[in-house]
Amino acid sequence: MSDIAKEKAARLLKKRGSVSSLSSHEVRAKEILGKNKDSMSTVSYMDEPGHDIPRFAVQLENTYQLGPAKRFPVVTVNNILKDVLTNYLQEEKYEAELCRQMTKTISEVIKARVKDLMIPRYKIIVIVHIGQLNEQSMRIGSRCVWDPASDTFSSYAFKNTSLFALANVYAVYFE
Repeated sequence: MSDIAKEKAARLLKKRGSVSSLSSHEVRAKEILGKNKDSMSTVSYMDEPGHDIPRFAVQLENTYQLGPAKRFPVVTVNNILKDVLTNYLQEEKYEAELCRQMTKTISEVIKARVKDLMIPRYKIIVIVHIGQLNEQSMRIGSRCVWDPASDTFSSYAFKNTSLFALANVYAVYFE
């Protein structure tokens, strides 16, 4: 960054009420001597203790919308679950540490792809379970308090030769 640009930025910050983290004497000395560092940290007067200027919360008007304009696309989300689980786990063998990381990765990918659908006013919760297939049985249950008229879920179970995976997406309407 050129010296001219740095000086302009410093003048602009002084006008706005921000000060350098250095004392004012050090700033003046550096301006006079022409020795400026490459970066300058700033602190706003608003953030300093002792400046109690009330900050008002932004108030939004009520929409009075008690239900969703369109239903949550369960079939589309089922296709996303199927696609993600088969792409990530088709050739994988069960290893405890790898599967621990894969559950986090898969849940983040699913959540991102569901959010890309741009469905307004729904909170998305994604839960992924991965376990070893070893002639055992397992039951996974979940309980939620919700409005059955607007809230819904999507689920997909995947199985290969050494592991199983269950992915659940819960869509809860936010009033």
